[in-house]
Amino acid sequence: MKCLLACLITLSLPVLADTTVIYNANGYTPTYSGQLQQFSTLVIKDGKVVKVGDDKLKASFPNAAVFDAEQQTLLPGLIDAHGHVIGLGNNLAQLDLRGSMSIAEIQKKLAVFAKNNQGWIIGRGWNQELWPNKQFPTAADLDKVVKDVPVVLSRVDSHAIWVNSKAMELAKLTPTVQSPAGGEIIRNQAGQPSGIFVDKAESLITAHIPTPSDQNVNNALNQAGQHLLSLGITSTHDAGIDKQTWQVYKQRAEQGTLPLRIVAMLSATDPSLEDMLRAGRYKDLNDFMSIRSVKIYADGALGSRGAALLADYADRKNHQGLMLETQQKLEQLYTLSFNHGFSANTHAIGDKANHIVLDAYQNVFKKTGGILLRNRIEHAQIVDPADIPRFKALKIIPSMQPVHATSDMHMAEQRLSDTQLQGAYAWQTFLKQGSVVAAGSDYPVELANPFDGLYSAITRQDHNQLPANGWRVTEALSREDALRAFTLGAAYAAHQEFKLGSLEQGKWADFILIDKDYFKVPVQEIFTIVVNQTWIGGELRYQKAQTDNQSKAQ
Repeated sequence: MKCLLACLITLSLPVLADTTVIYNANGYTPTYSGQLQQFSTLVIKDGKVVKVGDDKLKASFPNAAVFDAEQQTLLPGLIDAHGHVIGLGNNLAQLDLRGSMSIAEIQKKLAVFAKNNQGWIIGRGWNQELWPNKQFPTAADLDKVVKDVPVVLSRVDSHAIWVNSKAMELAKLTPTVQSPAGGEIIRNQAGQPSGIFVDKAESLITAHIPTPSDQNVNNALNQAGQHLLSLGITSTHDAGIDKQTWQVYKQRAEQGTLPLRIVAMLSATDPSLEDMLRAGRYKDLNDFMSIRSVKIYADGALGSRGAALLADYADRKNHQGLMLETQQKLEQLYTLSFNHGFSANTHAIGDKANHIVLDAYQNVFKKTGGILLRNRIEHAQIVDPADIPRFKALKIIPSMQPVHATSDMHMAEQRLSDTQLQGAYAWQTFLKQGSVVAAGSDYPVELANPFDGLYSAITRQDHNQLPANGWRVTEALSREDALRAFTLGAAYAAHQEFKLGSLEQGKWADFILIDKDYFKVPVQEIFTIVVNQTWIGGELRYQKAQTDNQSKAQ
């Protein structure tokens, strides 16, 4: 490492624009043809891959800048096919409640946070499934700690919020307020709002939160970008951006100041959606920003019982979740997107939602076309087995998050019957039928670390190696298939498989150096892999500090 660091210190940008040779690496890359290729030398010119090969290759480029990788494992830069960049950046500066094991623990964290924060208190990450009684909390629980300023705390999946009485007061909610279509106000025994608002009911509160400034968005982008780079993510798909973020992203792309590559989806709920669509698809010359799809929500989440199911929830009789849009509305949104040349990427978690979304796609394809736009279903978590072949027939990409299976498995067993689980988190079934699986994390719902996702995909276990043989392990992936889903699979989903996702000739030289051999390390250590360096377009973007003791749990 000392030699490599010394070379990097003396390297100037003009040299980077010429030929660079990384040698003595333990390199792996998936390839477009499907074969995993091993190499020790990577040749880069003008930010792109010239070729990979053995160490003899170095002699063919005598005038190149050379770097000894010192046998570190080198992989293509990892691509997260589903995250929320600004949400992550904001989350890093907000009250983090992830992993809190009780209401009392959250109250303590809130009390500390409130001492140094004025105005609206925003937090995220609570999950009642981790608590002893597994019951939704109430506004009164927050009022005991903070009653003079509004508090809004998002559930870990962002499909429910928990607020105090001050927030409901500022939103001018009356006891008789009705739940909007596609949302639910959880009520107390007296029939009044309890402080929990699910899915579209969230807007009754969130519409009153002050709008962030452009500087806030830029700050969040910078924070999220540095965090993702430290995890080896060189490109991320941002699942739903508003007009303000759209404007900031394009400005940063034109300035050449984006911290990493972003594939952004326009949010279908933004009032300016048609204006953004009319502006057309967007791509900068260096492939740092691509905007050519629309993010649409069909249902809610499993944890808040908002995922739309064909049968009742096993733990809530006569309740089948929430469809956030009708099939007619979905078809209108698809038609609008396709007519402007944009793909439609639809959030669907429950089996009913997946079925309706597939029907909507099918109908619009017949009337309008658009089947070749690489449309996606985001999550595709609980799918009726009879509907899985329809993904292939309709050329729908299942954009899936392996960590959801291992974080949801205990809750899913309570929410769903064994019959409902037959098509759940079915990555292997999708691959076997020839579907391209694009993998991501859904950060900040889950941690952004892609090695957590790779580990979950391969083992179907938590970090304590439980359950012993993996949960519904027939759907697990091999190490190679898991890596492919986080590289070429994600690149394909963004129409970028000839530019990103592997270290092949002519593609951008996006790669990472890590501290363990992903293919040979004991499987239980995969999630502990640490990224030492992250390169984008042949330029070093992240270097792990020698004194960096940052926890892997960040």
